[in-house]
Amino acid sequence: MSLNDSERRVLSGMRPSGRLHLGHYHGVLKNWVRLQHEYDCFFCIVDWHALTTEYAEVGQLSQHVMDMAVDWLSAGVSPSSATLFVQSQVPEHAELHLLLSMICPLSWLERVPSYKEQQDGQSGKDLSTYGFLGYPLLQAADILLYRAGQVPVGADQLPHIEFAREVARRFNHLYGSEPDFEVKAEAAIGKLGKKLGKLYSNLRKAYQEQGDAQALETARALLKEQSTLTLGDQERLFGYLEGGGKVILAEPQPILAEFSRVPGLDGQKMAKSSGNAIFLRDSDAELEEKLRRMPTDPARVHRDDPGEPQRCPVWSLHQLYSSDEQLHWVIEGCRSASIGCLDCKSRLCSSLQSELAPLQRRAIDYEDSPDLVRSILAEGAERARDEARDTLAEVRMAMGLNYR
Repeated sequence: MSLNDSERRVLSGMRPSGRLHLGHYHGVLKNWVRLQHEYDCFFCIVDWHALTTEYAEVGQLSQHVMDMAVDWLSAGVSPSSATLFVQSQVPEHAELHLLLSMICPLSWLERVPSYKEQQDGQSGKDLSTYGFLGYPLLQAADILLYRAGQVPVGADQLPHIEFAREVARRFNHLYGSEPDFEVKAEAAIGKLGKKLGKLYSNLRKAYQEQGDAQALETARALLKEQSTLTLGDQERLFGYLEGGGKVILAEPQPILAEFSRVPGLDGQKMAKSSGNAIFLRDSDAELEEKLRRMPTDPARVHRDDPGEPQRCPVWSLHQLYSSDEQLHWVIEGCRSASIGCLDCKSRLCSSLQSELAPLQRRAIDYEDSPDLVRSILAEGAERARDEARDTLAEVRMAMGLNYR
């Protein structure tokens, strides 16, 4: 797989913890639906990651995996446009994690910000396990196994992507060397032709001697355009640019997504653990009951008390789901007390039901066809394994684990 192909590949995943809510839909799934038509996307249900914190509560894990798959498919993530699979059905994840653990310094794992944060935040759970300490490395293996050049994340996940980059860089430094590497790289430069070869050499010199980042990017772009180079020569020249060896594992880049913050029923960030979530498959009755209990502007003690939408959690959801005309109706009606809070919630409920109805109809079809869902995941796992095997073949060869 060339580095050019790597830049067109996306890897992302979710831990299975039950049915998904509006926060997942607006924060992740809508972005995935767009990305699947622009990139070669691999979307993974990371069930092993779920075990890093929930290892003592596995009774519902298989059902959570199915629920997640149904929600993904219902939201528009398509098996014809992306590869959907379950992490544990691709055992190569575990092998690459093991091999990378041989070269990953312990201090790198201990300094990942989420290590201490989650230990402090998960009260009552014993997280002093190897699995929990090593989960950032498993996450790195998930990405590097598919040589994914792009990973959609929020800003809080950037340290994990940088960690994966460091692991890839260390691996390439240790194992990217080959006998007569410089001789082979110089021979590859000759294959570029006199003019392009000289340009490449000048750009390489500008980067290595002066730290010219623009020269590095220009040289990379030049190499991507050379269709006559073999994959091996292209990888050598990418590595030679930075003074290293052959690039075996591509360093991923983050796609900083615009993750929408969806307010929960209490006005705080929507989360299942907070008990403030509206789930994608909530029935009309469940949705009506949840909205009915939502707190409103505390200034509206009585029906004829005027209120201020900006102080009301219901208003935040209106901004996501209601038309401009309805938003105007809410503002005017609330501030003048010409509408009551139940009137306001009723309109929001109708807007939400209209938004979720097509998704829920698709969900019913998938719920009624569990074998189809399992088949989609199995076919995705086969495609994922094909890619994973190719990567591991190169990794084993580089690490001296080839005995044929």
